Amino acid sequence: MLQIIQQTPPGRGAVATLRIEGPDAVRAVDARFFARNGRPLAEQPTDRPILGHFGDPQGEEVVVRRCEDGAVEWHGHGGSAAVARIEQSLADAGARRVAWRTQAAPAAVALADAPTLRTASILLDQWHGALERECERIRLEVASGRVEWARRRIDALLARAALGRHLTQPWQVVVAGPVNAGKSSLINALVGFERTIVHPTPGTTRDAVTVTTAVDGWPVEWCDTAGLREGGDATEQAGIVRAQERLVRADLILLVFDLAAPWSTEDQSLVERWPDALVVYNKYDRATSLDDRPPGIRLSALRGDGLSDLLAAVSGRLVPEPPAPGEAVPINDDQLAAIQSIWTPSQTA
Repeated sequence: MLQIIQQTPPGRGAVATLRIEGPDAVRAVDARFFARNGRPLAEQPTDRPILGHFGDPQGEEVVVRRCEDGAVEWHGHGGSAAVARIEQSLADAGARRVAWRTQAAPAAVALADAPTLRTASILLDQWHGALERECERIRLEVASGRVEWARRRIDALLARAALGRHLTQPWQVVVAGPVNAGKSSLINALVGFERTIVHPTPGTTRDAVTVTTAVDGWPVEWCDTAGLREGGDATEQAGIVRAQERLVRADLILLVFDLAAPWSTEDQSLVERWPDALVVYNKYDRATSLDDRPPGIRLSALRGDGLSDLLAAVSGRLVPEPPAPGEAVPINDDQLAAIQSIWTPSQTA
């Protein structure tokens, strides 16, 4: 059966590669490929790049290679639309598409989805075998009786599970707090443009608004939520319910308070309810007195003072111990299960 196998991940790129396999591969490509030297593909030398056009003599410029095993490799423009045209043309001839993700290694798939250079570098280490090498070292230590050392190394790998999951998916950082504390202004200042509505009227933010950026190379989705307070109309209360749902699922919570407003029992109850939250005091430039309140980061979203301190604190909370270059990081549940199976307490009984 004729198959179109994606050799490169989908998406925008400089060059894309397809491999066409099956008894009729050469014939199917030959009907759509016009070599610059005018010779049919069947008469071209094997394992040599052949420059030509696909579709018609004035079509898109591509390079093909007739392989010794009868398959044909197609190399062309990496844009999604260009690749889709080629695939559809061959599918019309009866070819079956084989998606790149179904055959690529997990680290390669994740690497294609890496949103930042920092996460890509960690995934590249895994693609080059960092995790496999570390697991093999642990197996050797278990076999030689150094179980305590192996257990510590296993625990270290498992501790990186959260990092591994977020190498392709952003960390969820929810910005919450009382109304009019400047939560929306803070997010706009952090991402560098106006993404959320800023208005002096309390309760302006009625729904969760998200924006994704990078903090110290880690992908982060900031979520602006409705101000947490009692009262308000039904629409505002619905927004508060959604905010609380986001808080439960958050990887990190920023509780933002107005430093120019007196500290209240309601403020104190929020800090006590979310003890792991990072406390932030906004409007530092407008504070007239600093009353007794829990420790936190003081800043001014309007002027930009203290934003770098906040970003450093967020990065430190999300990834307290970043892996060194070349260190192993598990990236999916199957790898975690494999790590856990290397050694169990019963093996030392």
